[in-house]
Amino acid sequence: MSSERDLDIVVYGATGFVGRLTAEYLARSAPSGVRIGLAGRSADKLARVKEEIGKEDFDVIVADSQDADALEQMARRTKVVATTVGPYRQYGEKLVAACASVGTHYADLTGEVLFIRDIADRFHDTAATTGARIVTSCGFDSIPSDLGVLILHEAAGEDLEDTTFVVKALKGGASGGTIASAKGQVDEMKSSKEHRRNATDPYALSPDRSAEPDLGKEGDLRGAEYNEDVGAWVGPFIMAGINTRVVRRSNALQEHVYGRRFKYREVMAFGDGIAGRAKALAFAGGMGGLMAGLVLPPSRMVLDRVLPKPGEGPDEDARKNGFFKIEIHTRTASGKRYVAKVAAQGDPGYAATAEMLGESALCLARDEEHLPPRAGVLTPATAMGTALVERLRAAGHTFEAGPA
Repeated sequence: MSSERDLDIVVYGATGFVGRLTAEYLARSAPSGVRIGLAGRSADKLARVKEEIGKEDFDVIVADSQDADALEQMARRTKVVATTVGPYRQYGEKLVAACASVGTHYADLTGEVLFIRDIADRFHDTAATTGARIVTSCGFDSIPSDLGVLILHEAAGEDLEDTTFVVKALKGGASGGTIASAKGQVDEMKSSKEHRRNATDPYALSPDRSAEPDLGKEGDLRGAEYNEDVGAWVGPFIMAGINTRVVRRSNALQEHVYGRRFKYREVMAFGDGIAGRAKALAFAGGMGGLMAGLVLPPSRMVLDRVLPKPGEGPDEDARKNGFFKIEIHTRTASGKRYVAKVAAQGDPGYAATAEMLGESALCLARDEEHLPPRAGVLTPATAMGTALVERLRAAGHTFEAGPA
């Protein structure tokens, strides 16, 4: 990467809801000397954000998501672009192309399987050649999953087999941007059998699908079941569709370091007994209804009126009072049991996600000598690994693992 770059980090989409939260986080948490720019479509709005967060020294960069020349000029100025501009399939591909071509690291918040599959196919080799780390899913999806399994494997010191990520407690609202991305992916799945097949394939993000093990049907949980390891009834987790694919990509990019028989899924815990079973079944039914509602035009119109829109989000008190607590249980090849615990204070999709994206950008910009020697279209675990774990621990997030 050229030493002539005059910025370390550019927050692209800094006038949006999560983009501004990320800019605010960096304004108060970035070490002295980190050079930061705020980018988006409107110079006036960017200037207001800069003034309101009290950082007059932050640069302002105007670049539209469809203007390839402006995006390349922006990418050439900085070591890292952290982008919150989604849906990424619609607004993100030209930015990935720019960063990959000029060797600029990139971090985003995408939960879109089809977007990641596409940019991996198109830009992985280019980024690997230029040294760019194109890192997707650097928020609540999928850092807790991806880094949680990483530290779990390190604690176990041997191959992992049946591994289950369990949301034990969570308080927070759904992001309007996440919902917009989900709607976009639903529309793509409706438009093409190939898109439906890719989006539902458990190994959709594997760099070599033919090299993956045949473990039978490894789809996401749709109903409710009792989990002995957790001691609770569990139901589906809304982020499982992206998180599980990211974790499996991490395993494949590391030459199946977690094991050739590594089997991974994600669920939510709802307690034991009759009440736990009823809650799990009700949630599973609600999830199925939501997805059906997004597919069918009449119900989609109703949901569009009530669901959060991109740029909308909870107030400051709600963001501060949110939290998440996660356990990841595994059985190793020798039959031993281990568990990882991942937790943070702050609304998962907003406050905690802004911290995760901000620390990812700082990690890519400042920790080069501690990162895995790898470039291309990557995951948080394969691009930053334990360097990012340590940064998030220092920021107050819990990442710990040991025998169950």
